Amino acid sequence: MANIGFIGLGNMGRPMMKNLLKAGHSVRAFDVMAASREAAVQDGATVVNDAPAVLAGADAVFTMLPAGEHVRSVYLGANGLLAKCTNKPIFIDCSTIDVGTAREVARAASDAGLEMVDAPVSGGVGGAAAGTLTIMVGGTDAAFARAKAFLDPLSRLVVHAGGAGNGQAAKACNNMILGITMIGVCEAFVLGEKLGLDHAKLFEVTANSSGQCWSISNYCPVPGPVPASPANNDYKAGFTAAMMLKDLKLAQQAALAAGASTPLGAEAQSIYSLFNAAGYGDMDFSGIINFLRGS
Repeated sequence: MANIGFIGLGNMGRPMMKNLLKAGHSVRAFDVMAASREAAVQDGATVVNDAPAVLAGADAVFTMLPAGEHVRSVYLGANGLLAKCTNKPIFIDCSTIDVGTAREVARAASDAGLEMVDAPVSGGVGGAAAGTLTIMVGGTDAAFARAKAFLDPLSRLVVHAGGAGNGQAAKACNNMILGITMIGVCEAFVLGEKLGLDHAKLFEVTANSSGQCWSISNYCPVPGPVPASPANNDYKAGFTAAMMLKDLKLAQQAALAAGASTPLGAEAQSIYSLFNAAGYGDMDFSGIINFLRGS
C-alpha cells in the first residue's frame, strides 16, 4: 500500500481520507483547523503541523480546499508544496476551483518536473462517505494513469476529461446543469401545487416521461417520493445552497472567459444569489423550492 499526504479535512476531505485509510494506505494529514486535525488522529491518520510536512515519503498528495486562492497558497510560492517537494509524488487537487487557477498550478507543477491532476468530485458528503463519488480528472495521460489508482477507492466513476483544467471544466458544466434543472423542477412542483396536483402523482408522471432528470428521480425537492432526498429532512444539506452558488459563479466565470452564451446559467446564479442573500446558504440547494413558493 502507498503513503499518501492529504491537506483539507473538511466535510468532503475527511471522509475521502477515511476511505483511503480503509483501502490500506497510510495517510499523513493536515488541516488549518485544530478540531479537524484531532478528528484525523481518531480516524487513524498521522497528523502533521504544516502543509509541506505531508510530503515526507508521499507517493501521492491530495488537496481538498475551499477556493482557488487557497490552492495557489498551498502549492505556489517559497513555502508551497511545489517548492518544498524533494520527491516526486502525484499531486491530486480535488478542490472545486476556477479553470484558470487549475491550469496555472498545473503549469507550475510541470515546470518543476512534477505531475499533477485537477480532480473535482461530484456526489456530495454522502458520496464521499460511501466512496461513490464521480471524479472528473484533468491532466496528461501519464498523470491520470498514476492518479487513478488512488482515486478508485473514493469513487464509482473516474473520467479522464482531457488536459489540465478539464476536470474543473467538466465540473462547472455539470453543476450548471444541476442548478438549472433543480430550479426548473422546483418551479414545476410549485405550479403543480397551485393547480391542485398531488406531489406523488406529479412525481410519477415526470419521473417516467420527458421531464425526467436527476433532480427529480434522485433528489426530488418535495417530501415523500424519494425518501433519501433532503426534502424529507427539512432540507438539511447534502449540498448547500452556498456551494451551488459557488459552482454557478465558477461556471459563469468560465463562460465569460470562453465567450460562451449561458443565459440560463446566469439566471440560475441570480436566483441562487437571492436565496443565499436571504439567509439560506446553509440549507440544501433543493430548499430553493420554499423560496420560489415565497415561504
